[in-house]
Amino acid sequence: MPVTNPWLAGPSPTKRLDRERLEERIRNLLSTQNMCVIATAGPEGPLATPVRYFSLDFAVMFSTAPGSPKMRNLAADPRVSVGIFAPLVGQASSRGAQLFGQARVLSEDDPDFAHYWPAFRWQSDHVERSRSLDEPPSGPLVVIEAERIVYTEHWLRREGFAPRQFWTRSAH
Repeated sequence: MPVTNPWLAGPSPTKRLDRERLEERIRNLLSTQNMCVIATAGPEGPLATPVRYFSLDFAVMFSTAPGSPKMRNLAADPRVSVGIFAPLVGQASSRGAQLFGQARVLSEDDPDFAHYWPAFRWQSDHVERSRSLDEPPSGPLVVIEAERIVYTEHWLRREGFAPRQFWTRSAH
């Protein structure tokens, strides 16, 4: 029987991508998807919430209602895990990332707000909901700068690389 992707058979390679190439692949994933699952922890236990996100380098950001369950959880414990994945057609197309970091809730008067705000494309939501483009949203902006990322891409096996790669923010 012919096998579509024979390079998927057998043990996974263990070779690591160089940092520059890994970062390029991670940026590609973050910028070509727009939905993620944010996992938070609170008094009632874990909460995994699908949210629409925007990215800037290795940060993901979203907005939400100030009193939402995820915001209550973030106020109690800002540590989060974020799952992002591309549509799966088969094992060869398996591609995704787990980001780990601390969520920061930024208001408009926060000094870092201006750095992230231009990457937050709120206009499409306003158009879809018949809201004025002259009135940007006023809710908080939640930003998660990845401290570490576990990146998975099975297509890497084809080139002799491990399908699971590990990235950690370097200290500058």
